[in-house]
Amino acid sequence: MLNFFSSKKSNQNYTNEGNIDLKNIPKHIAIIMDGNGRWAKERRLPRTMGHKAGVEAIREIVKECSNIGVKYLTLYAFSTENWVRPKDEVSALMSLLMEYLKKEFRELDSNNVVINHIGDISKLPQVCQQELINAYENTKHNTGLVLNLALNYGGRDELVRAFKLMHEDIIKGKINENDINDNTLSNYLDTKGMPDPDIIIRPSGEQRLSNFLLWQCAYSEFWYSNIKWPDFKKENLHKAIYDYQNRDRRFGGVKQS
Repeated sequence: MLNFFSSKKSNQNYTNEGNIDLKNIPKHIAIIMDGNGRWAKERRLPRTMGHKAGVEAIREIVKECSNIGVKYLTLYAFSTENWVRPKDEVSALMSLLMEYLKKEFRELDSNNVVINHIGDISKLPQVCQQELINAYENTKHNTGLVLNLALNYGGRDELVRAFKLMHEDIIKGKINENDINDNTLSNYLDTKGMPDPDIIIRPSGEQRLSNFLLWQCAYSEFWYSNIKWPDFKKENLHKAIYDYQNRDRRFGGVKQS
């Protein structure tokens, strides 16, 4: 397989299409990968072909995030609500997940990427669970981009699981309920130890969160585009980052004059 990573970040030939400030790159970018099915329908193709095309977009965006110095990239790949889709589509999505991990593992690992997952993966097929666990165990010591694959993930489900775990620790006396604050809860989430997303990107024209990172998005910037995910390129990523860098982030405060 050809190496789709490079040392572009320190290479004078690096092309910064969006004129983004490489010294002000978001630490954590989250993307709702939307529009695969509609992309396929427009081309009179099966929905599964849209998902396949979406995997190619993942390759390009993961590469670019690594090259420009993003620390965390969270991709919303399969939600807790997606199980209601046709069985053949769900099966195809699981097969694509396996194919992606097997094909890209060596490449990602050799380029210092941590392959992580968030969500309740216990509901996934056993072979998928094992592949995800193996990918993480074999890359967890890497120090580059952390790639979070959100699988069987839902923001409400994550909060319910966090509350249950926290309740168990209260009963066991590990924590005092009077000392609970927002940081306490954050430590029980799937994203424990990670910064909240600086920007959440959603292509395809929809403008909603769809149960994604509900706790973590409190002060995230949002960026929407009509481009469907299979057509989302690094130039679009640069545009989102450029817009992010030109926003006034006050986190509830007042802009200093």
